[in-house]
Amino acid sequence: MRRMVVKAEIGEEKLVPPGVADNRSTTWRSITRCSRQDPPGSREEPKIPRENALPALCATVFVDLLSFTLVLPSLPFRVGVLGGGGIWLGVLLTSYSVSQAAAAPVLGRLADRHGRRRLLLLSLAGTAVSLAVMGAAGTLWVLLPARVVAGICGGSIGVAQAFAADLSGPQHRTKAMGQVGAAIGLAFTAGPALGALAAPLGFDVTAYIAAALAAGNLVQAWKTLPAGRPPATGTKASPRRVIAPWPLLVAGFATMAAFVGMETTLAFLAAERFGAGPGFVGILLCLAGAALFLVQGLLVARASRRWGETRVALAGAVAMAAGLGVLPFAPMPFFVVAVVVLSAGDGLVTATVASMLAGAGPPGQRGARMGQGQSVAATARALGPLGSGVLFDVGAWLPYAVGAVLSAGVAVVVNLGRNAVTSASGSRAETTDRSNSQPGSR
Repeated sequence: MRRMVVKAEIGEEKLVPPGVADNRSTTWRSITRCSRQDPPGSREEPKIPRENALPALCATVFVDLLSFTLVLPSLPFRVGVLGGGGIWLGVLLTSYSVSQAAAAPVLGRLADRHGRRRLLLLSLAGTAVSLAVMGAAGTLWVLLPARVVAGICGGSIGVAQAFAADLSGPQHRTKAMGQVGAAIGLAFTAGPALGALAAPLGFDVTAYIAAALAAGNLVQAWKTLPAGRPPATGTKASPRRVIAPWPLLVAGFATMAAFVGMETTLAFLAAERFGAGPGFVGILLCLAGAALFLVQGLLVARASRRWGETRVALAGAVAMAAGLGVLPFAPMPFFVVAVVVLSAGDGLVTATVASMLAGAGPPGQRGARMGQGQSVAATARALGPLGSGVLFDVGAWLPYAVGAVLSAGVAVVVNLGRNAVTSASGSRAETTDRSNSQPGSR
């Protein structure tokens, strides 16, 4: 009787009757798709059947950053108690961003190989430990490495973004990036406010509360987050091979630098022009945070479905440029409006650029790309305050003019980034712009 040769996954040959081979064709196709010979990122994205996975991930990101920002209002006073001054405070604040920038690409590549959930849980555990050490630190030389560890663990934001993109799929990726961004913005708004309320308890008590929150967040994430993308198999992806499209990295850096420059000097500008105090500046920053939250959580997904990621990013860049350009000269009612407009523009750009970055190549290398994006954003957050402060001393309008120019440049590089995404993915089907034209994409 005639036999057919079927090669199994491990390479051995088995003789089976033709009918059996035909009946097993579906199984054979599934085996070959999952063969360990497949290169990283070549397999289809897994569909994770948990409807609550993305909300659970956003809650994890929110509590993670809430616990980190809770200690910020008390940190300068702790530095003073331990005998440090402005230089030590600057070192402690900068060390976080520098550590985050260095660690984010590494954590992203590790997440591609070993799984998003595993790396995220390790980072959450590191955050809890670092906060507990901060509370117990009796010298600045103990506080500094604790901040460095916190920065390294903070590099997992890129992992969380890659995780969200895995969970959502191409058609809903912008919505997922917006929701993660909204969680980040809400944490950076609520954390310092709650930290100010907890400040009378002392830095050590506040740090222990933050550590307890982080530990609880670790348990919650362990219980609710799905396994996520399986580790990539095959040859190890080298840093040379996994390089995110440079226009998107430039757009991310410029957007963050422009926005951080505004945050850093807004209090000085409001005081110089209107004699405003901390209360008014706090209201302005709360309005900016609310605009970011609403735009990223509600608006950006609908806008991207209707007009496409690129047009939404361009609109956001124009809004940022207009708001920053007007802000130093606007009278009081329009001063507030300018802050809200530029913050909304930042939300549009940040979410859409992150979505484009997530789609700019194989899913199995997404963690590395998102880590690189997080790295350049952390670098901008470290350098932005210094640069904007120097510019403000030269002229109060100057940091806003530079920010407006950077935002206008974002409009140019985002268009280049769209072409890079199309080229890297090999098809426009990976981009939201193309998926919007397909029936049922909404």
